[in-house]
Amino acid sequence: MSESSRRVTGGCLCGAVRYEAKGPPRAMGLCYCTDCRKASGSGFIPFAVFASEALHIAGPLISYASPAENGSEAIRNSCAVCASLVFGGPLGKTDSHTIYVGSADDSSWFEPTLAIFARNLPTWLVVPPELKQYETLPG
Repeated sequence: MSESSRRVTGGCLCGAVRYEAKGPPRAMGLCYCTDCRKASGSGFIPFAVFASEALHIAGPLISYASPAENGSEAIRNSCAVCASLVFGGPLGKTDSHTIYVGSADDSSWFEPTLAIFARNLPTWLVVPPELKQYETLPG
């Protein structure tokens, strides 16, 4: 699949929320911040950043805002029916959104290149050696 024709689809567990992203992601990686770990119930969240204009999201959403480790506000969006975590960012208010790769229908396109908030890495996890590590966010 060529970069220009790439299309990523996904959604929540129950199917009430669906999305389609067109074109290549701006970034792909693994986030080990405390926020992502608690929100996912896991050691990290695999993510892909897409331009807002390349992303179409439909369905009933609930948003949750919490203080982020970098001092800003983290917005997480879930299905209002099944509560599955789907994407990050305030819908319609930013130039990009973070899709949580676990919500993709097929994640074979996912090729992470970075690991962020590596300072929070649990002792029971290892960052894949090919990823560029950042203690917080890339500068």
